[in-house]
Amino acid sequence: MTIQASAPPSTKSQALRSYDVADFPALTGLEEEWRFTPLKRLRGLAGGDTAPATGAVRHEHSDLPEGVTVERIGRDDARLGSVLVPVDRVSALAYGGFDQALLVRVAPDAVVAGPVTLRVVGDGADGVALGHTFVEVGRFAEVTLVLEHVGSATLADNVEVSVADGAKLNLVTVADWAADAVQAQHLKVKLGRDAKVSHIQVSLGGDLVRQYTSVEYTGRGGEAELYGVYFADGGQHLEHRQLVDHNVPDCRSYVSYRGALQGDDARTVWVGDVLIRAEATGTDTYEINRNLLLSDGARADSVPNLEIETGEIAGAGHASATGRFDDEQLFYLMARGIPEGEARRLVVRGFFAELINKIPVEELRDRLGDAIEVRLASGMSELASPALASEDVTAKAGA
Repeated sequence: MTIQASAPPSTKSQALRSYDVADFPALTGLEEEWRFTPLKRLRGLAGGDTAPATGAVRHEHSDLPEGVTVERIGRDDARLGSVLVPVDRVSALAYGGFDQALLVRVAPDAVVAGPVTLRVVGDGADGVALGHTFVEVGRFAEVTLVLEHVGSATLADNVEVSVADGAKLNLVTVADWAADAVQAQHLKVKLGRDAKVSHIQVSLGGDLVRQYTSVEYTGRGGEAELYGVYFADGGQHLEHRQLVDHNVPDCRSYVSYRGALQGDDARTVWVGDVLIRAEATGTDTYEINRNLLLSDGARADSVPNLEIETGEIAGAGHASATGRFDDEQLFYLMARGIPEGEARRLVVRGFFAELINKIPVEELRDRLGDAIEVRLASGMSELASPALASEDVTAKAGA
């Protein structure tokens, strides 16, 4: 089923959307949406019309509190496809290839005190795995859900997240894959009236990880906060894309991603798209991306985009900065007797601290902080310290 014609879109609202992989042209790497992605490293995910699902991942979860259930559902379940329609070839491939989906359901009015952890475990990267997850948060429910990815896999998967009216979801996704893993994921959130989602996305592991997150509103008062923390080592490609589609009035979004890179050929990509449609009066949105280059040979691409179809908004802006260590910060710390290596660690720790502290699970905060410390220690000898160079662009309503 095709949702839009396949002519090249002039805006995000006109982009091709379809459940059928055959509706999407074969990838060449020249497409705007794929020009940063090394297609050859996607293995079978960027190939022909179908990729045999010879690989697999398994799911583990923590003890489930009252009001939360996890089960398998078949492709005929009406909920599947109600939130997410694929917008690219790989997402469509995943949608057409899974046998069963994993359903995580939070009952209406349930207020879950502790975090619910779901783990996706890969047992090998040799075969392609195709997956689908549906998260359903009922009316006025409140929950923290942690979705971790570990092990080795070549995975294309879709995650649909439905947050009903008045519900609140804290969603933490962690890509802590083995060094040979490849993942291409589309995560779509649909927010009801006065619903709120806070999504914290952490990317550390994997050879190539490409994560696309999109948000859509169904009623006034919806709020979406999207945060990201990523750390790329030599040879890694970590790519994050967002589309926040403001399609109803009086909704809010805020996007903040921060990344660090060290080692030869470490590569990160951040593309943040915000679409404010003509009917979305009263919108308030802002997006910002910061990247810290810790060594020569690393590259970060940062592309914020705003499409605004109405001037009747509360505010809209974006900012981006990429650079190296600030010599003044290092001098300040070293002048107080702190060795250079420790001073660098403190600067990086402070760079990430604001976003890591938003993770509402203390054990996970500590574990991720330790993982970043280990990476810093392993690459400390290669750190460089030219002065920070940045570029900043901001647009506000009425400016």
